[in-house]
Amino acid sequence: MRIISGKYKGQNLVSFRADHIRPTTDRVKESMFNIIQASIPEARVLDLFSGTGSLGIEALSRGASSVLFVEKNKRSIAILEKNLAKLKVSEPFQILNRDVLSFLTDYSGEPFEVVFADPPFTEQMAHDVILAADQSRALGDSTIFLIESGRREKVLDDYPALTRYDVREFGDKYLSFFRRKG
Repeated sequence: MRIISGKYKGQNLVSFRADHIRPTTDRVKESMFNIIQASIPEARVLDLFSGTGSLGIEALSRGASSVLFVEKNKRSIAILEKNLAKLKVSEPFQILNRDVLSFLTDYSGEPFEVVFADPPFTEQMAHDVILAADQSRALGDSTIFLIESGRREKVLDDYPALTRYDVREFGDKYLSFFRRKG
């Protein structure tokens, strides 16, 4: 895994062995960022189920103003911290050791401009995450919400406040792009 573009371009992330992490491939990450590139500079980014931090660090590399990493697995947080240290990330970031669904439910701050979600592939929880995001103050009127899901996971085109405006297929993985309706 590496950083594809921007300030940290070409730098590799730390190697690891962990059954609980399914890193976003460079191919998926490159496609994702090509689609949303115009929204990244100066954006406040939320990286849910951040794992190694690959998506949030890529956003910082491409000019995001800050990233909040939310991850409950302590082994993942250790890998994330190693990646941030290895790349000597200087942009503002925060790591929150917390369950994503409770974070989304309880969040009361300003909305983020870009939100990434890559739920654990073993739990098939994309629909539940979207439902929580749909009602969360973490997403505002202009927020771009991206979620990765497995082919067999339930992901609707429309939720009460969110609508899917793009979807890309990568083998057994889907990448869905949502925004607020209206």
